Amino acid sequence: MDRGELTAMPRLFCFGLGYSAQALAEGLLGQGWQVGGTVRRGGKATLTDSRIATLAFDGTAPSEAVRAALSEASHILVSVPPEEAGCPVLSCHGADIAAEARHLKWIGYLSTIGVYGDHGGAWVDEETKPEPVTARGRRRLEAERAWTELGAQTGIPLAVFRLAGIYGPGRSSLDRLKRGEARRIIKPGQVFNRIHVGDIAAVLSASIANPPALPRIYNVCDDEPAPPQDAIIFAARLLSLAPPPEEPLATADLSPMAKSFYAENKRCRNARIKRELGVRLKYRNYRDGLTALFDGGDEGENE
Repeated sequence: MDRGELTAMPRLFCFGLGYSAQALAEGLLGQGWQVGGTVRRGGKATLTDSRIATLAFDGTAPSEAVRAALSEASHILVSVPPEEAGCPVLSCHGADIAAEARHLKWIGYLSTIGVYGDHGGAWVDEETKPEPVTARGRRRLEAERAWTELGAQTGIPLAVFRLAGIYGPGRSSLDRLKRGEARRIIKPGQVFNRIHVGDIAAVLSASIANPPALPRIYNVCDDEPAPPQDAIIFAARLLSLAPPPEEPLATADLSPMAKSFYAENKRCRNARIKRELGVRLKYRNYRDGLTALFDGGDEGENE
């Protein structure tokens, strides 16, 4: 097979075959794409489709196998989180990706709305100045900027996706309630932003079909930021269960990670994915998403 034939075949390579990446992969496999990606060395990936080829990569050193896969990729999705030293993908394979600019048609970087920081419940959009309040958020913002610079320097179409709290099959308030792990933490005025994993895949697919001419940022969230306890109560009603008791945030025994989510309060706008990518969300709010999960019998939410 010559290079022209090779690059004509759509091939997605995912750095990090996690929940969102696999949701995208499932749809592309059904369209005849070839999909591969990385899993941590020594770890196991729970793959939804055996057609996804996996390579070991833990971000500590370049991989010759990954380098070879990049030379065949037409599209790259990055969902590996940054570390204190920066993005491990860029550190290990940034030069390889830049060298393949002639063949790559799209790079997607999965970030988080955590880069915005706390806005006291006010609305934010992609033009809002990021002011992260956590170390995680600051690392994400630095990684966004590094990927944006690579896209600008190489001319590879690059999109940054700032994801809200992800839920979907196997990861939702429904699951936590059934396991007896759901909690109803109350902080007056607090809202969370959410997105169903199916809608994440739809946004990524739309961006692949409409790659940006210049590096572009997209908020990926549903239409209705809402208090976290509202989703718990709604899920409990679906399951005909009593909701867990209210716990004031001030006295709740939470991990530092869990508490950090309540340190940020904002409402994220999603108009850009609709206007520029033509996305129509299937799950416009937590009620749509949880009802579909309940009716489908496969419940899942990371908030």
